[in-house]
Amino acid sequence: MRGLDLERLRAYLKSERELTGRMFAGGRSNLTYAVTDGEQRWVLRRPPLGHVLPTAHDMAREHRVLEALSKAGFPAPRPVLLCTDTEVIGAPFYLMEHVDGTIYRDIAALEALGPDQMRALTLSLVDTLADLHALDPAAIGLEGFGRPEGFNQRQVVRWKKQLDASRSREVAGIEELHARLAVDIPAGGPGTVVHGDFRLDNVLIGDALQVNAVLDWEMSTLGDPLSDVALMLIYADLPLNPGAGGRPTAPLRVPGHPSLAELGARYAERSRRDVSDLHWYVGFAAFKLAVILEGVHYRYVQGQTVGEGFESIGQMVGPLVMRGHEALEGH
Repeated sequence: MRGLDLERLRAYLKSERELTGRMFAGGRSNLTYAVTDGEQRWVLRRPPLGHVLPTAHDMAREHRVLEALSKAGFPAPRPVLLCTDTEVIGAPFYLMEHVDGTIYRDIAALEALGPDQMRALTLSLVDTLADLHALDPAAIGLEGFGRPEGFNQRQVVRWKKQLDASRSREVAGIEELHARLAVDIPAGGPGTVVHGDFRLDNVLIGDALQVNAVLDWEMSTLGDPLSDVALMLIYADLPLNPGAGGRPTAPLRVPGHPSLAELGARYAERSRRDVSDLHWYVGFAAFKLAVILEGVHYRYVQGQTVGEGFESIGQMVGPLVMRGHEALEGH
């Protein structure tokens, strides 16, 4: 299996049983595999193959935040072990418990829920984000996990560096967007745990439409919670896979999905935070996501992606840059 040698993993775990595994579809960055010995089930995470951006794929950080959040009662998978020895499978990795649930990646599956359940699912997602931001980092063992002071300023610098490290083509308007974002950066309020990539297809949903687990913590840190809110809003209007025979459609267009204003109001009500002026945050979220997808496109053209669905990622970058400019203009 590309990216995971099950025999070497079995030897490391000292398992008497043969291991089987499969790679999860849909991941754009760190590689994620389901692994079982026939009795126990785990999920393994490792960095992507080839081109890896600095700090973006730190297994130890992911392991630490999962351990803290799961112990605090937040819906995150419980980590089982961390291995930083690259000799085992060729890269650092960690194992976490397997959590049951559904990941809604296809619009057809969302439409099949019906309007009432679509609304309930989306509001559950918003509530979960507000609950994450309500946690006290020091109280749950995440003091020093990030530096909230100057977070937004550093983010603007960091994601420009990430863009410069992933260039394979010219992207119209992206340099101008970065320059505009750098002019008037919000100071931000008190820092919280931020996920960094919070979206519908990064959560496992249970039968009662509750969030069983939030996944993909590779960009988590301590920072400005409004950055998570803005990114959630950008993702809501970003097309998902259509499912069989359909057209790519944004979750926002599915009957029952709350409007972006309703999502913001729900978050404000649960979190008691002011979200009345998110223009800069939405503009930056669009820039950040454009850079992330440009990095995925870079790995795709270099032949370093694993799985399917990467050929169209690059086409999403331009519209995100335009959305960022529109947000800064108050739209």
